[in-house]
Amino acid sequence: MRIVLTPFARARLFPRETRPNTIQDCSPEEFERRLNEEPPLKVLEGYAPFCRLHVHRNWTSTRCLTVPITDDNRHLLRSAYEARTKQELPVLVRWFEGVEPPVANYLIPILYSAEQMAKEGAPIDGDWGIVGCLYTAEPEEIPMAPITMMRNALGVAEGGSGVPIDREAYLRSVGFWERNANWR
Repeated sequence: MRIVLTPFARARLFPRETRPNTIQDCSPEEFERRLNEEPPLKVLEGYAPFCRLHVHRNWTSTRCLTVPITDDNRHLLRSAYEARTKQELPVLVRWFEGVEPPVANYLIPILYSAEQMAKEGAPIDGDWGIVGCLYTAEPEEIPMAPITMMRNALGVAEGGSGVPIDREAYLRSVGFWERNANWR
């Protein structure tokens, strides 16, 4: 099985201008090589048959992706309309500014099958393409953001995967994201 870093994930996980909320102390090539050489601690089923998540111990100084919202930090939340790419429509996002999460214990790459990547107009030269990565304290998936579920349901033309919304998963996601936020 060959895993490759997709251009979409490379731009988000390894931006040209480094940011503290992306993967640290590792080049894109080192990241891809490590995922191909080191077996995951476990494999999690994704939100659709074409999606898998590989759980790896964090070998970098990358910090956790999310921070719990408390009365002490709520005033540090920010929001804006943003698009992940120039082709996508902007959606409302929120994040913390001025917080420093702990170093993550796990890196959990999100993988899509080569067949799905081709369906989305982004063919890869491998069996699985890395489309994102979660940085977590626990070896478990962070729920997909509600807006990502909606984008996926809109279909490939709008930057999604074409998978319909699962109502129960959506409500679990809302519960998580009401209590947590990303940071920058």
